[in-house]
Amino acid sequence: MDIIIDILANLFDFILYYLLPFVVVLGIMIFFHELGHFLVAKSFKVKVLKFALGFGPKLVGKTVGETEYSIRYFPLGGFVKMLGEEIEEEEEIDLSPEDQERAFSNQHVLKRIAIVSAGPMFNLLLALFLFCGLFFFAGMQVMTPEIGQVSAGSPAQRAGLLKGDLIMTMQGQRIERWSDIKRLVREGAGQPLHVTVRRDGKLFSTTVVPEQGVVKNEFGEEIKTPLIGIVAAGKIKKIELGAGRAFTEGIRETWKWIKLTLLVIYKLLQGVVSIKTIGGPILIGQMAGQIAQESFSYLIPFMGIITVNLGILNLFPIPILDGGLILFLLIELLMGKPLSLKAREWAQKVGLGLLVLLMLIVTYNDLARLSRKLLG
Repeated sequence: MDIIIDILANLFDFILYYLLPFVVVLGIMIFFHELGHFLVAKSFKVKVLKFALGFGPKLVGKTVGETEYSIRYFPLGGFVKMLGEEIEEEEEIDLSPEDQERAFSNQHVLKRIAIVSAGPMFNLLLALFLFCGLFFFAGMQVMTPEIGQVSAGSPAQRAGLLKGDLIMTMQGQRIERWSDIKRLVREGAGQPLHVTVRRDGKLFSTTVVPEQGVVKNEFGEEIKTPLIGIVAAGKIKKIELGAGRAFTEGIRETWKWIKLTLLVIYKLLQGVVSIKTIGGPILIGQMAGQIAQESFSYLIPFMGIITVNLGILNLFPIPILDGGLILFLLIELLMGKPLSLKAREWAQKVGLGLLVLLMLIVTYNDLARLSRKLLG
């Protein structure tokens, strides 16, 4: 009896902390992606036949107006099917004049580009919405500008800065967080920086001149950057943000993850980042479960990061992805006519092959990580 209870308890934990967060996170991202395609298509009066979350047989479905809405058994994706979207539909001859006018393939190429681009763009808008909402309702956790260590012989030591000093201003700018210091030091390379610190309840001002140093970035590469020789104390504080500031910080956070995603892809192509580090749905499920066990509220920034990745990756110029179709449409815009049916079919087969290969790689990586974890 105890064994059955343990099995049921473990099953409940798996559903609550792994399966449910995974389905919710992935479902929301997919919904917003497909909603982008749907809303922009509707705004151009394109006839949308199906709006589906998931793939495979229908779990539930309902037709409202001219569109069938459904949830399918396999949650790893979704689709919006528009009239005249498929290649083989171009030979359709039984469409009414009204449907001919509303077919996706008969829209101006710029309208089609807008419809296709809307999916990834809505993923990025979702990230912005999540980060802005998080900062507005929960504030922002930042590292305080308190010095935890001063390197011997550094510009900071020569300027008289000490461990425990709380940096208040630099170059006349108020310092709220440690990242403000890093930014101003980087911008003031080689120039004297006027610094005011709070020490034992009193203010102390000095001037420090950054020197060129070498640090390792997040990819383990050594890079040259201006340094003054201080390390953060590592203390965290919460900053309350109003609506305007939350929006500004949300834009900054979204842009930060867009840049980092693009940088990681670039480093993968360079070979700096190993392909073994990339993951897929299994890794997302594991991470979502671990985060949910800490706090379900932590899923919000996690979802923001993942939806940025989804939006950027969907813009890759690989046939069968949105980016691939955008590439076809750009070629059509430049040539004044679409690529031949044969060329598009061939390209889609290549794109499908690349996508299957990528899925095999990420699945192998996910399973390898999982087996290492299970084996200790």
